[in-house]
Amino acid sequence: MLESLLALGGLVLLRDSVEWEGRSLLKALIKKSALCGEQVHILGCEVSEEEFREGFDSNINSRLVYHDLFRDPLNWSETGETLPGGPLEALRALCRRTDPGPVTIALDSLSWLLLHLPCTTLCQTLHTLSHQDSCHGDSSPGEQVHVLGLLHEELHGPGPLGVLSSLAQTEVTLSGAMGQASAHILYRRPQQRLTHQMDPTTHLTFNLRLSKKEREAKDSLTLPFQFSSEKQQALLCPGLGQATSHIFYEPDAYDDLDQEDPDDDLDV
Repeated sequence: MLESLLALGGLVLLRDSVEWEGRSLLKALIKKSALCGEQVHILGCEVSEEEFREGFDSNINSRLVYHDLFRDPLNWSETGETLPGGPLEALRALCRRTDPGPVTIALDSLSWLLLHLPCTTLCQTLHTLSHQDSCHGDSSPGEQVHVLGLLHEELHGPGPLGVLSSLAQTEVTLSGAMGQASAHILYRRPQQRLTHQMDPTTHLTFNLRLSKKEREAKDSLTLPFQFSSEKQQALLCPGLGQATSHIFYEPDAYDDLDQEDPDDDLDV
């Protein structure tokens, strides 16, 4: 199951609850990424670094880069040990990373970040963080960015949950019954990115453009519905050799020739 969760890249959203915790699954995915040789960055907010590293052997721990926001998230102690700029700057620093190769970024947790950052700012940063591979054109699976986000869904309303869900490439909801844990996994098909703009006229079977000679012929053509000055002159001043027409009218017995009331026969 762990391989399938990391197969697509992008944001993997781990939704847990008070009854069914998700940090164990988060650490299992981190271990899997480290064993695959990926760089692993952890933004730790809810537990200490020592507690988070428990359960990992020395080989795994040596591969983890831990960014500690738990000890002093707002830098109140002013010891210089905390991350400068707080949680937002820590996320942006991860967005600016230039290290080559695949990387896994674990956020423990998104719920803590939502309580300290505006939802829109966090979502924009997550989108940038999880699409770093697309900023450099087409990337191979070996260069994917995995963002693992732990979310305590009971702490948030439907708005933030819906937005974060729409950003996730893979979504795991932990639940269970009668003491047996289960996971509902939702995979979203990755959106295709256009690498270039195709000319829509490339494969047409006819030509939409006119050559110079064709354009000159088109401009010199007089269409039948165009009332040109030559046509107007011909109608007003017919030539000597041109035939003229006349209208002859012969009244019959029922015609009303009363000029004072020409509509008398209409009974109006």
